[in-house]
Amino acid sequence: MSKVITISREFGSGGREIGFRLSEKLGIPFYDKEIISLAAQDSNIAEKVFHANDEVIGRKVRVDQEYVSVNPFSPLYEVPVSDQIFLAQSQMIRKLEQEGPCIIIGRCSDIIVEDGFHVFICASMKKRLERMQALEPEESAKKLESRMRAIDRKRRDYYQYYSGNEWGNPRNYHLSLNSGKLGVETCVEIIANSVDL
Repeated sequence: MSKVITISREFGSGGREIGFRLSEKLGIPFYDKEIISLAAQDSNIAEKVFHANDEVIGRKVRVDQEYVSVNPFSPLYEVPVSDQIFLAQSQMIRKLEQEGPCIIIGRCSDIIVEDGFHVFICASMKKRLERMQALEPEESAKKLESRMRAIDRKRRDYYQYYSGNEWGNPRNYHLSLNSGKLGVETCVEIIANSVDL
C-alpha cells in the first residue's frame, strides 16, 4: 500500500484530529496548514497570499488550454493567483510524497498523490455541531452551522473545480468513515489497520 495517507473531511467531523492521532500512532509526519508555509518558502509567493487564497477558486469557468491558442501578451495568458497557489501547493505535496510516509489533510491531496491511500471523514450535522460547540462554546449553534455549511460548500467547489470529481463521493476514496457513528479513536484504528507502510 502507499506511503502517503490523504484525509479529506467535512468541517467539524474531526478529520484533522484523526489525521494527527494517526500520525502519532504510525510515527509519520502530519501536514495540514503547514503545507502553506512550506509552499510559500518554496515559491516566490508570500505566505499571506496563500492564506488569503486558501481553497479559493479564481474563476468559475476554466479555459481548456488544449483547444485555445493564447497570445502571450493577452490578459488571458495570466494565471489567476488561486491557480498559482494550487500549483505551488501541489508541487509541495509531491515533494512530501517523495520524502516518505506522511499524512496530508485536504488540499485536493487525494488527486495529487495518485498512489496514496485516500480517506474521507464525514459525520451528521448534529454530531459535527456538538463537536464544534465543545470547541467554541461561546458561538451560537446557528452561527456554527452556517459557518460549517459555508466551509463545506467552499471545499466541495474547490475540490470539484480542480479535480473534476465529486467531493465526498465514496467511489473517489479507498475508505469513507462516519466519525459521528464510529468515534475518532475507532476511525484512527480502522485507517491504521487498512494501510501497510
